[in-house]
Amino acid sequence: MAGFLDQIEPLKQTALAELKAAADPASLEQTKGAWIGPNGKFTALMKQMGTLSKEEKPAAGKLINAAKTELEAALLARREELEMAAALPKHPTDFTLPGRRRALGKLHPLTQVTDDIVRAFRKIGFAVADGPEIEDDFHNFTALNTPENHPARSMQDTFYVESGMVLRTHTSPIQVRYMETHAPPIKIIAPGRVYRVDSDATHSPMFHQVEGLWIDRDVSFADLKGTLTEFLRRFFERDDLRVRFRPSFFPFTEPSAEVDMAFGDDGWLEIVGAGQVHPNVLRAVNIDPEQYQGFAFGMGPDRLAMLRYGVNDLRLFYENDLRFLGQFA
Repeated sequence: MAGFLDQIEPLKQTALAELKAAADPASLEQTKGAWIGPNGKFTALMKQMGTLSKEEKPAAGKLINAAKTELEAALLARREELEMAAALPKHPTDFTLPGRRRALGKLHPLTQVTDDIVRAFRKIGFAVADGPEIEDDFHNFTALNTPENHPARSMQDTFYVESGMVLRTHTSPIQVRYMETHAPPIKIIAPGRVYRVDSDATHSPMFHQVEGLWIDRDVSFADLKGTLTEFLRRFFERDDLRVRFRPSFFPFTEPSAEVDMAFGDDGWLEIVGAGQVHPNVLRAVNIDPEQYQGFAFGMGPDRLAMLRYGVNDLRLFYENDLRFLGQFA
């Protein structure tokens, strides 16, 4: 009995030392198997208890179980130490330094303005339509009363791509596609990116437009004036905003107008192009102009953003300078 008990403590101490010395998880598992695994040295010692007398077994069992519990605790502690060491960065880290907060992203000011425009028109019953940014000649030009060789095409310097396709020069093709698949009444706005060969302080090769279309049996120019006047006053939150309509030319509307606005006694600013939808546009999408009429308009959220925020160079919105963009968060 004495010889059996004398083996327990030395074996336990040796096992503890090897567990603590394990350099990585793999070697730790090997040490575990060598000592307390099914064929381990300590397991073998436990199996020798069968040779003890009935009176000797309780004392021996108590010592062995206590030693095994201590070994299992040492195994768990070393495993946690190795896992924590693996999770630490390879380079020294000063954990007393304050943490670095991750900045939350914010919507770009042009996105904010576009969303405001969309919400305003949704409130008065306009649905939102979308379409491809790479368009064919028919939807971008011909269906909008601008056939090939028409002089009005020179108003839009265009990016052409393969097979005669173009980067859309306005979001009017969205209106055409919508009218091809929907019968009147139609009441939509079409926001999106558009592309033209133009770049200066007030123009960008890629910019944004929101165009609107309302087709029904009795939609008049008076409805156009009321809709745009109310929108501009709500958008700029100015009851003293004045709006005027000047005769102009667009191939897809007749009559056409440029819409200007002014605050108080300030000078006039051109802000929207609009007009009654040209009968040829309705015919191109198989809508009878003798039965239906309506108006269309187009505005640039980029220009509205410049006016709302007092920015005098459109390019600032596209330079991605967070010091500038952060002012509009």
